Amino acid sequence: MKKILLVGILGSLFMSDFASAQSFFAMRRERSLIALGGIGTSSYLGELANNGDYLQANINIHAGLQYYVSNRIAIRSELSWFQLSGDDKKATVESGRRERNLNFQSNCFEFNAVGMINLNPQGRTFYQRPAWNIYAFGGIGLMHFNPTTTLNGTKYQLQPQQTEKVSYSLITPVIPLGIGLRFKLGPFSNLTFEGGFRKTFTDYIDDVSTVHHDAASFSSPLAASLSDRGPEIGIAPAKEGSIRGNPNANDAYILYSVKFEYYLPVNFLKRDRSGAKTFKTKRKSFYRYNKRGGLKK
Repeated sequence: MKKILLVGILGSLFMSDFASAQSFFAMRRERSLIALGGIGTSSYLGELANNGDYLQANINIHAGLQYYVSNRIAIRSELSWFQLSGDDKKATVESGRRERNLNFQSNCFEFNAVGMINLNPQGRTFYQRPAWNIYAFGGIGLMHFNPTTTLNGTKYQLQPQQTEKVSYSLITPVIPLGIGLRFKLGPFSNLTFEGGFRKTFTDYIDDVSTVHHDAASFSSPLAASLSDRGPEIGIAPAKEGSIRGNPNANDAYILYSVKFEYYLPVNFLKRDRSGAKTFKTKRKSFYRYNKRGGLKK
């Protein structure tokens, strides 16, 4: 349903873009502010991911604004919702991870602000931009995550259980880095394909980082069960201090996205005295002409 709705929105915007392109006055106005939306996949990198597992089937959705400060450089702010997951059951036998038997799923939000640089200049005006362009971006953001798992048919949040006897925050700074390829669809719209790596400052996106603790040391039987899930598949309980994760490498993730960009009209939220939106009114000429076609003095 979400995909059908997104296709409908993009189709409506494209038709609006085509209709607006017929107006000479619409194209005369320079546009630097861009609204964007997109959809794609998100891939988790951490203790519960397999080596080389850089493309997973988790969904991501984006919405944001972008502003050109020069014909090569832009700034962008985005809000993204996406899913991350990992499961030891999907690991190879050689990895030895199946005996650990841990898994997680998380709905995540990210808000970021990045700077972007284009390979080719945008042209004298926005509609004279090149038919395609390559860009790179980097910046800073905040991510909210909440790892969960299912035990005996019931879903549990893992952070409150302190499965490693550690209290960690569900918010982490992130550093987005990536590249994209942009295609011009029409005077007012673009289609982009983008891949972005996120460096995080936490090792607990998956609730796994350090060592096992003896089940008897937990005050909650539920926490003990969620901390060591080997016994569920016939593995002996883990010993105190045995390896559960790798605290020397923080978790990370990658977002792959297809985005639609639309150049917003100047003052698109303002209205003139008659109540009409100002971007729909024609500009008055700066010059006055006499009957012979010459400029009036």
